[in-house]
Order: sequence, then structure tokens, then C-alpha cells
Amino acid sequence: WPPVVPRRLERKSSAMKTVTIHTDGSCLGNPGRGGWAAILCLVGSTARRELVGGARLTTNNRMELGGVIAALSALREACEVDLYTDSKYVCDAVEKGWLAGWQKRNWIKSDKKPVLNVDLWKQLLPLLRTHKVTFHWLRGHAGHRENERCDELARAFAAGPDLPEDTGFTAAQA
Repeated sequence: WPPVVPRRLERKSSAMKTVTIHTDGSCLGNPGRGGWAAILCLVGSTARRELVGGARLTTNNRMELGGVIAALSALREACEVDLYTDSKYVCDAVEKGWLAGWQKRNWIKSDKKPVLNVDLWKQLLPLLRTHKVTFHWLRGHAGHRENERCDELARAFAAGPDLPEDTGFTAAQA
């Protein structure tokens, strides 16, 4: 499934903007009905946008990635981004260099097993080249206001009607 591409934040100057993003992914069962959410805040402004999406059969990790991809895709121009997530999977893959290694080894992990969610990692790569993104890990369900809001939005979307299919999900990812 392609991530939902929401209306993008408006920019008024050509200087690189700074954006704070909070994301979360949720699954009601894993695999199961899933939702992701992102909150984008333009630093130095009151501009704030909440985004949601999801799929009817997916995994939590796919939803975590979906929120990050959708949020970065929503930016109209290259930005400096502080991205907060409670997903060690996403943070560590980028910040510890796993993603770069996976790509170099043709999507094989160091343990010789195939990387899961390759379709989504491939969507994330050009976004990481476009934006200067710093990932920050937050402990989930620890009372951080924006993380709690993202969790609420993601769970509500996952519980909603008429979820789209996650065409990249396979039983091997379960």
C-alpha cells in the first residue's frame, strides 16, 4: 500500500525550515488491523498538522514505518527534521546504520536473513536523502503528550471501517 500522501505544510521562504515530527504505529493484533499517525509542527510557528493512515492486515513495524514515511512525504521542501518515535526498530535501523548495511548487502541482514519491510525501507531512503532527519527515541506510553496523541490517533484509525489493503504485507512478515 502506498502511504497516504496528505496535504503538505505550506512554506513561505526558500530557507531550510525546521520541523518537529512525532510518529507512532499501532496494530490491533500483530499482524492485524493497523494504524499510524504523525504530528508535524513547524518550528517557530503555530503550524501543526495531524496525519493518519493504516491498513486492514499489517504489522506494527509496518505501521511505525508508515507514519515516518507519510510525515516526511508531507513536507513540500527539504527540511531539518527532529523526528520522535517510540519505535526502536525504526530509530536503530537508521541511526545505527543498519539500513545502510542492509542496502549494501542487497537487503540481507548480518545474520544472512532477508530484511523485512523492504518495500517501505525503499520508500524511506529518498526521503532521508531529501531531508536532514535526526531520529529521537521516546519510551512509548510514558506520558509524552505528542506520543500519546499519535498512539490515540493510530489506534482509532486501526479500529475504523474500510481500511485499505497493505499490498506490501506478506505472511513472512508476521
